[in-house]
Amino acid sequence: MSYQIDEQKIFNSGHAACPGCSEALAIRFIINTLGSDAIAVVPPSCIAIISGPQPLSSMRIPVYQTTLEASAASAAGIKRALLSKGNDHTNVVAIAGDGGTYDIGFQALSAAAERNEDIIYICLDNEGYMNTGSQKSSATPSRAYTTSTPAGKLTPKKNMAAIMAAHNIPYMATATTGYPDDLARKVARAMKIKGGLRFIVVLTPCLTGWGIPDNAGPKVSRLAVESGVFPLYEVENGQSYTLNYGPKGLPVADYVTRQKRYRHLSAEDIEFIQKEVDQNWERLQVKF
Repeated sequence: MSYQIDEQKIFNSGHAACPGCSEALAIRFIINTLGSDAIAVVPPSCIAIISGPQPLSSMRIPVYQTTLEASAASAAGIKRALLSKGNDHTNVVAIAGDGGTYDIGFQALSAAAERNEDIIYICLDNEGYMNTGSQKSSATPSRAYTTSTPAGKLTPKKNMAAIMAAHNIPYMATATTGYPDDLARKVARAMKIKGGLRFIVVLTPCLTGWGIPDNAGPKVSRLAVESGVFPLYEVENGQSYTLNYGPKGLPVADYVTRQKRYRHLSAEDIEFIQKEVDQNWERLQVKF
């Protein structure tokens, strides 16, 4: 499916991201799609470094840098303050990493989802605490190397998409930088839904943490989709599932062997990951 990206120039060049950073690419399509009538909430993360300090922010919208655990609560508070002043049109978007979403900020996010706060929450998932040296998070996948799992992580990645869909929020979607038109469309879709929490998790490969070349982020993220590691889909009201892009029959080996964080894997390890991916896809496929 095609979508005509209509970018407003809200995200500036000259930011502090690494060359080729997938998070900077994701922020470009997210912020430029949101437009000028928005307020961003950002916790400590690579995103905070990219957005930069006021008045030198790379974003031409107000950016509130909150604590690591409070992104959803801060966004909800700002939105409620706007509504109390009669402003029902400004979008409030929390943009957090996987550490601030899957782990430290999950309590506030789950509570905001339970209350169905009128905010957009976007998680840029690079599968680890990359801003502090590539430690593992609960978003880190099975067998992946991090500085805190040097032999490979022994537990599977938390399924945040399924968890958020189970909250029965108006909109939940997965996206990645390898499909920028799909990402921009989902942000635009979230903007159109008023009254309730909208959640998008975006796979954003980290060049240093994953051990890939500067120009490989989009390609690797496409391989994640095509191998079934990270299917792209949408869920409305926790019930209506729509598949956007799914597996194309590529073996998981085509994905993991391009990343240095998996270079310690044996053939048995790769087979283990393949079985895990196949099982996850079987469970998801029945919902479409």
